[in-house]
Amino acid sequence: MSDGPAAQSPWQTVTITGIEKRTPRVTSFFLQPSRPFAYRAGQHVDVRLTAPDGYQARRSYSIASAPESGETIELAIERLDDGEVSPFFHEVAAVGDEVELRGPLGGHFVWSDSDGGPLLLVGGGSGVVPLMAMIRHRAARKSAVPAALVFSARIWDEVIFRDELIGLHDRRDGFDLVLTLTREAARRPADYSRRVDAAMMVQSMARLPAPPRHAFVCGSNAFVSVAAQALIDAGVPAGFIRTERYGV
Repeated sequence: MSDGPAAQSPWQTVTITGIEKRTPRVTSFFLQPSRPFAYRAGQHVDVRLTAPDGYQARRSYSIASAPESGETIELAIERLDDGEVSPFFHEVAAVGDEVELRGPLGGHFVWSDSDGGPLLLVGGGSGVVPLMAMIRHRAARKSAVPAALVFSARIWDEVIFRDELIGLHDRRDGFDLVLTLTREAARRPADYSRRVDAAMMVQSMARLPAPPRHAFVCGSNAFVSVAAQALIDAGVPAGFIRTERYGV
């Protein structure tokens, strides 16, 4: 994620008010800012840690919560064994601890219900996090915009926000969830057990009442390249597709 206007966004202290395990490697941390914090669904923040010797490490994390969720910001952080920031959160951080944060950052990978739709979201692994903010925003606004999420994970137990997403799907209010597992058999009748491809995109778009006007893809560099091409091959104009990449 690029810094963009980060230089103009001041650092502030935030307090960890809650911790919730999402999957074996992903945990949500709920943060209370010390100053008012308004953001849009899809934006991210920088988190900075400072060691006793003055060494600083920083990392960008997408916001998982909806702008309507109140004063608390949710970051769903995946543990990376070679990371400088995520091990602190997973091994050390406790409720009441303080860290530094700046943002919100990013103005390209954002959606609000006023933007309309239909909306097609494609996420790989922890790339679902900013998409979750959009889905929660849609639900909070009681939006009628048709939306579908194609979420690729390796196994069932690594589907971040799984129960919440299935619950939103079961409302039958215009949001459809499509899960595809790359290392296990599908658990639900309409889901898949393979990597994303153009045929999957075509079938997922058929769940929408009209072709998507907005498509958002987030995940690793490799995932985003494959998924974006699959959307183009499925007939989505490249100008309708916005991408967010991380890692390798």
